[in-house]
Amino acid sequence: MSGVSLAVAPRNELDHTKTPGEKPEHKHNPLREQQQQSVVGGVMRSLRVIELQLVAFIMVFSVSGLVPLLDLVFPAFASTYIIALSRFAFPSHGRVSTGPPEIFQGSKIFRLFVILGTTIGLFLPLAYVLGGFARGDDHAVRSATPHLFLLSFQILTENVISGLSLFSPPVRALVPLLYTVRRIFVIIDWMFGVWLNKTLPANAQLKDIAWDWFGKVLAAANLLYFSFNLLCFLIPRFLPRAFEKYFRERDEIHSKISEDKRPPAANKSQTTDNKLD
Repeated sequence: MSGVSLAVAPRNELDHTKTPGEKPEHKHNPLREQQQQSVVGGVMRSLRVIELQLVAFIMVFSVSGLVPLLDLVFPAFASTYIIALSRFAFPSHGRVSTGPPEIFQGSKIFRLFVILGTTIGLFLPLAYVLGGFARGDDHAVRSATPHLFLLSFQILTENVISGLSLFSPPVRALVPLLYTVRRIFVIIDWMFGVWLNKTLPANAQLKDIAWDWFGKVLAAANLLYFSFNLLCFLIPRFLPRAFEKYFRERDEIHSKISEDKRPPAANKSQTTDNKLD
C-alpha cells in the first residue's frame, strides 16, 4: 500500500547486493533478521497468495459496471506513463545481476505501519465489499469498489516491477505515489457516499446500524491513513531517497566508465607519481 514491495527488501536479498570484497557495516544478528523477515515476509506472502484473486476481482469489477470509466482507464494511463518514464526519463542503469535494489529500509514501526495499511486498505474493504454483496447493499459496494479496484492494480504493478531490473528506483517509487494520489480522490467520494448520501430508516436494526458505521469508519480510516502515507512518507522520504539512489548509481557508473577510458600510460604515470610522493 505504501510501496511496501518496493521499499522493504528481505535481508537475504539486500546482502546479495554487496560486492564480494565489501565488508559488512554491522554484525549480522540471525534472530533479528529472522524476525524482520517473518513480519514483512508474512505480509508479502499474503499479498502474493491473493494476487490471483485480485486479478479475478479486477476482471469482475471491470465488467460489472461498479467502477467509473475514469478509474477503469487510470491503470492503463499509469502503466503507459511508467513505461515511458523508464524508457526516456529515468532509464535503468542495467544492474541485472543484483536485481532491483532497495529504496527504503524501514524500522519495526514502519513495518507495523505497513501491516496496518494492508489491513485498513485491502482486507477490510474487501470484506466490506463482499459483505455488501451478501447483504444486498448496492450503495456500499459501489462506494468502496473503485478504491479496491485501484489498490488491486497498484499491488499487482508494484509486485511486477519490483521483480524487474528494467525499472529504476524513481520509476518504481512513482507507482505507489501515482496510485495513492488518485485513490485519495476516490476515497473522498467514498466518504461522501457513506457519510452524506446514505441514510438509515428510523426503525433500523442494530446490525444495520453497526454495518453502516463500519463503512463510515472504514472510509474515514482509509482517507486518514493514505493521506498521511502520501504527505508524510511517499513525498518527503520515499521519493527523494529513490532519486538520491538513482543519481548516486549514475555518478558511480560514469566515474567507472571514465576510469576505464583513461589511457593506460596516464594511469601508469599517475601511479608512478603517487609512489614518488
